Amino acid sequence: MTATDPNRNPAGFDGGAAPGTAPPIAGRARAGWRGLVLRPILIVVALVTLYLVVRGIPADSIEARYLDGDELARELREHVWLSILSTVCTIVIAVPLGVLITRPGARWIKPVGLGLGNLGQAVPSIGLVVLLALWMGTGTTTVVVALVVYAVLPVLRNTIVGLEGVDRTVIESARGMGMPKLAVLTRIELPLAVPVILAGIRTALVLTFASATLATFVGGGGLGGGLVAGIGLDRPILSVTYGIVVAALALVADWLGLVAEEVLRPKGI
Repeated sequence: MTATDPNRNPAGFDGGAAPGTAPPIAGRARAGWRGLVLRPILIVVALVTLYLVVRGIPADSIEARYLDGDELARELREHVWLSILSTVCTIVIAVPLGVLITRPGARWIKPVGLGLGNLGQAVPSIGLVVLLALWMGTGTTTVVVALVVYAVLPVLRNTIVGLEGVDRTVIESARGMGMPKLAVLTRIELPLAVPVILAGIRTALVLTFASATLATFVGGGGLGGGLVAGIGLDRPILSVTYGIVVAALALVADWLGLVAEEVLRPKGI
């Protein structure tokens, strides 16, 4: 009755169930919520440890400028804004396109849509940013377009897989009861495909937060500036600090995606 999640571990959620035996839903839920509570605690501990270590290391003028609280907060805001804006644009484009592709009269678009999505992800992200900058110029718009092109495939693919995985007998039963096509889509297909679609959005969110560091190469701001300065000016403390902050952001984004999956997942799935 439900769609199959391509990103879910086929061996089972907790790895403790016998082969071919799905663990109880209540057990999965408890293990999931334990993991959801533990992860932000570990991230906060890691960031506090990083702060205490960096604070105890003497910094020269360059390091002090990049590690200044106001500067770091400004770059953090830019990074988060770019990532959220790009993810929203990705969802707005990929989910409706995925719905369209699964409709009987538009299935011929599927190879074209998936081909373009594969092409966007096959091109190295730094190469994609540079190519778009040569075409569109530098700035925030170029960065957002590059991040959307890079992250659209997981959402598009999961939307298609989620909708195509819905049991056809359920859809036919709904139609047999007289439900119009739009009602079948919004009340049957999309709710059952939500877990798979959310898994794709979660993947895109992490990709976007991690790749937004490339914005610094085209004047888009973000946390990439500190990373590049640390490498280019031989300041390892900058590279390590900004690298850990970016990694923590990506983990937080993944955690938010997991929370959304648990909250929005239809009961009983």
